[in-house]
Amino acid sequence: MDGGAIAQFLPLILIFAIMYFLLIRPQQKKVKEHQAMVNALRRGDQVVTQGGLIGKVAKVKDDGELEVEIADGVKVRVVQSTISQVLNKTEPAK
Repeated sequence: MDGGAIAQFLPLILIFAIMYFLLIRPQQKKVKEHQAMVNALRRGDQVVTQGGLIGKVAKVKDDGELEVEIADGVKVRVVQSTISQVLNKTEPAK
């Protein structure tokens, strides 16, 4: 390859590098933060689901599910990864 061929590919390489640092890398960081938040859920945390339901975690199951109490005596099963936000964290048991 001569210098002309490298000069033709340089803009493509620069565009890919810019896309990586502006789009791909921040998205990967966001996914890791969400995964850490979901893994740290425990009983008593007040959460918001992607569907907009606000409730309190009643039980954390091993198979990627949560039992969320959305009203007194009303519990629903929710997939853990659909939790979008934790409003109130409970303190860890001592």
